Amino acid sequence: MSKTEHQTLKEDTPIGVIDEVHGPVVVITCDRLPPLRQALRASLNHETYIFEVHQHLDERHVRAITLHRTAGLWRGMPVYDTGAALHVPVAPECLGRLLNIFGEPLDDGPPLSHAAFRNVHGQPAPLQDAVGVGVVLETGIKVIDLLCPFVKGGKTGLFGGAGVGKTVLIMEFMHAIAKLHKGVSVFAGVGERIREGHELWHEMKKAGVMPQTVMVFGQMDESPGVRFRVGLSALTYAEYLRDALGKEVLFVMDNIFRFIQAGSEISSLLGRMPATVGYQPTLTTEVAEMQDRILSTRQGAITSVQAVYVPADDMTDPAVNAILSHLDTTVILSRAQAGKGIYPAVDPLQSGSKLMDRHTLGERHYSIAEGVRGHLARYHELEDIITMLGIEELSPKDRKIVMRARKLQRYLTQPFWVTASHTGLKGTSVSLSHTLDDCEAFLLGKYDDVTEEYCYMRGTMQEMGR
Repeated sequence: MSKTEHQTLKEDTPIGVIDEVHGPVVVITCDRLPPLRQALRASLNHETYIFEVHQHLDERHVRAITLHRTAGLWRGMPVYDTGAALHVPVAPECLGRLLNIFGEPLDDGPPLSHAAFRNVHGQPAPLQDAVGVGVVLETGIKVIDLLCPFVKGGKTGLFGGAGVGKTVLIMEFMHAIAKLHKGVSVFAGVGERIREGHELWHEMKKAGVMPQTVMVFGQMDESPGVRFRVGLSALTYAEYLRDALGKEVLFVMDNIFRFIQAGSEISSLLGRMPATVGYQPTLTTEVAEMQDRILSTRQGAITSVQAVYVPADDMTDPAVNAILSHLDTTVILSRAQAGKGIYPAVDPLQSGSKLMDRHTLGERHYSIAEGVRGHLARYHELEDIITMLGIEELSPKDRKIVMRARKLQRYLTQPFWVTASHTGLKGTSVSLSHTLDDCEAFLLGKYDDVTEEYCYMRGTMQEMGR
């Protein structure tokens, strides 16, 4: 039998029938067991349903998760084998498009034409082809570049509760990659609300970033299987842009915590016993499978930024810890900072990078960053005393440190390009060299005579005529 005849037989002959439907979980009675992660399909009224095999129950039964709604499925419905795991179409014209987990358009545009197909469960690049993290990747955001710098090919986590500015900061990173580094971005919307996704798409178009961006969405109202796998679909596009087109890629996931939640839902539906704090027993494995594919090769680099929702602002949560172990840089967004009007609301004392050392950053950058962090830490220690007794009770040395720290705190704010239409303030990008010059001048007391308000929501001090 030829390969073509075998493929036709595989497509025309059912592999089995649906036996049970429990929400998004389907039990299928099979003539032969398909491998785990195999994609199966069924058809109803010209609509195709895709299932992914997750469990072998016995010699004839598998448990699968549906990647569509389950309305209309019935017992005895024939199920066919697609012959492979889930694949998505990839082509150069994917840039500028809004896609779903299957690579189908959500923006009313045409399907990707002349596309090749890639397995969403692809293996990481071979170790001999991988390269380590590289140089500091400037974002133009002062507090990030100074205290928790991004590195080319590294992984960065944005940690914060609801409403502290994770998505806005992500959009600004994507703007920086497109405008400063001429790279491309892949955005994975995991469990996004429809309103959020719609607003984000239009904001990206307004900011002029969309032509260099691929957006892949698995929305909150979809099956947990979609929310669990949409990150892998987006990562497949990032790997394609890196390997086939040789691009510098920013891979953005918002929000990776929802990926873990979807995995927890699936684990419960499959009948697994929950582990710590109710999370799935496979938590660390699932996170590692995704994180290990985010790497750079000789063809190009994938730099990752992942928004991480922190449940109840508890950084000791098992899901948060599982993600933290894979990151090079952690950016902690603080509700207290946002309450003071400090935007971006980065907590400079909790945020940091594994690469904050003299060898990687250079002596000058490291010394200035430590000096700024030291001033802000001392100010934090003295805040309660200032509140109770007043700043006049401090020693002259501490008063000087507090004064400079407050100005540095305000200097490290800046207006963003992507919020210009809302705030009325034109966005600004500040080079790392200018940020270092200004912070060094603050530490040396050259700006002791300026007011705190003068430093707030500006670019460089040179632009202010100082």
